[in-house]
Amino acid sequence: MRSPLVGALATAVLGTAALVGTAGTAGAATPSDAAGHTATPSLQRTADVTLTGADAAAPRAVSFAGTVALSNCSGSIVRMPTSADNDPALVMSNGHCLETGMPGAGEVVVDRPSSRSFTVLSASAGNLGTVRATKIAYGTMTDTDVSIYELSSTYAQIKQRFGIKALDMATTHPVKGAAISVVSGYWKKTYNCNVDGFAYRLKEGDWTWKDSVRYTAPCKVIGGTSGSPVVDVASGKVAAVNNTINESGQRCTMNNPCEVDANGQVSVRRGIGYAQETYEIPKCFGTGNKLDLGRPGCVLPKP
Repeated sequence: MRSPLVGALATAVLGTAALVGTAGTAGAATPSDAAGHTATPSLQRTADVTLTGADAAAPRAVSFAGTVALSNCSGSIVRMPTSADNDPALVMSNGHCLETGMPGAGEVVVDRPSSRSFTVLSASAGNLGTVRATKIAYGTMTDTDVSIYELSSTYAQIKQRFGIKALDMATTHPVKGAAISVVSGYWKKTYNCNVDGFAYRLKEGDWTWKDSVRYTAPCKVIGGTSGSPVVDVASGKVAAVNNTINESGQRCTMNNPCEVDANGQVSVRRGIGYAQETYEIPKCFGTGNKLDLGRPGCVLPKP
């Protein structure tokens, strides 16, 4: 989780390093990225390798339209099935990418004022401009690893200004074997692989996540990719949010998540990345894109 797990860990790992997004898990970064932030030498070298040569020219089924870059992580502008054009738009990232730091185990953040800005990307990963949050609608690292910001702009205003549509949220469970793309607005890089399966429980440090998506080997996510939307290639919808990878084969430690099955058996898969499912999140949002944790079917942890 390299940024507060990728963002906050980044803060802790980089001197206030990142998980995969900011601090560690899939985290934050440092020499300058597209958003004008800097990344550690190792992360920068990885970015240089992945963004040049044949890989940069490879065709991609999924574009960067709808994705954003945060100060230390990646994210996406997302739309719920009930969202209307004139509703305040929502940005989704990881809970460990919150600017307030990584939530503790059991902690849930709701309706907290925020003025965080996000860089909006074009389909080809060009910087189009910025949008700004009015609040953190929801954030947690308990059971899942997600943050959802409410913006000062509506979907209609974003489309008019940038020519960009939000990414639709899937409402069904991801399928094993499905082709997926992890689209990082921070690094302006796409990772393509498949859903290898699901971890009953995924444990990293103090945090435990339920029913996590496990990637096949090609998705070698790095710090700064935390919060990237995991897009189902067939539908074009967001199926999960990227959040961590086992970096060195350690067991259940920071940046080295382990899987725990229903019988309590622990397994470690070095070099394998994970994401948190998002298909149940739309059940927690009602008219006007307003969060309502009491809605029928909403299973997000409550404060």
